[in-house]
Amino acid sequence: EFSSFLKQKMLHFGDRKVGVVGCPVHHGQAKPGTEHGPDALREGGLIKKLMGLGLDVHDYGDVGTPSHEDDHHFDLPVKNPKHVATASENIAADVYNVIKSGRTCLALGGDHSMAIGSIFGHSLAEPEHVVVWVDAHADINTPLTSSSGNMHGMPLSFLVKELQPYISKLPGFEFIKPCLSAKNIAYIGLRDVDPGERGVKPIHLSFDIDALDPSLAPSTGTPVPGGLSIREGNYICEELAATGRLTCVDIAEVNPSLGNERDNLITVNSALSIITHCFGGRRQGTYPKNYQIPIPTHTNHVAPPPS
Repeated sequence: EFSSFLKQKMLHFGDRKVGVVGCPVHHGQAKPGTEHGPDALREGGLIKKLMGLGLDVHDYGDVGTPSHEDDHHFDLPVKNPKHVATASENIAADVYNVIKSGRTCLALGGDHSMAIGSIFGHSLAEPEHVVVWVDAHADINTPLTSSSGNMHGMPLSFLVKELQPYISKLPGFEFIKPCLSAKNIAYIGLRDVDPGERGVKPIHLSFDIDALDPSLAPSTGTPVPGGLSIREGNYICEELAATGRLTCVDIAEVNPSLGNERDNLITVNSALSIITHCFGGRRQGTYPKNYQIPIPTHTNHVAPPPS
């Protein structure tokens, strides 16, 4: 019935607890600025918007990202492996703690190398999870196949079990254990990869803002024309949220140092829209907790005769 359909679609997220973790990393790519992404999203009103959805939100601040003076690999053209490894280990610990505390983790990037830590930390808390990767790029290069040496193009290769024979040992990455089967990764935005299997497993959404069209996210390092519309991005997030299994969300590659003030505002607002639709925001409008859509009923009311 139509009435039962309406009731089914009224999803409320007010009882959900969210833990925000800033991941101000930038050594995974060559353009400084992604380290300012977490603060740009906070200053754009992120916490207020989430609380406006009735969510219990706790901001845990930013993870530590210690620097290393001697950071190169002598055998491979991999850039900043020690920086990325240290940050990844810290991110993994914080994501693990947030999820084990009973909160959905929202990890704010930062370049997409952050996903090494966030996905690994998620796997420690919930080993049987799946990953939805929304990106203009596959980010599954290995240290041997990467032409740039930038580690934001490699995060999945460190985590996928089937790729381990092809992964070189890098300093600092000893803590990483492969935690994903290739069949448990679903790519969105790539036409040559089949979706991972569905089921009842917890979901990790890793959303690179460059998956959106550059007109919607100009302040990012590697924009690719022809990306998703904001409606498409929001739809993806709504549908994942509706499963009730979204346990960790990454937002990556917001770079306030690129573009002008207007570009920054557009990019931050797009990222905030994506985030809120992961946590109960709806394209047709968001209703307060416990709100019920009025359902018309038949009556025998007869209009009075004209006077």
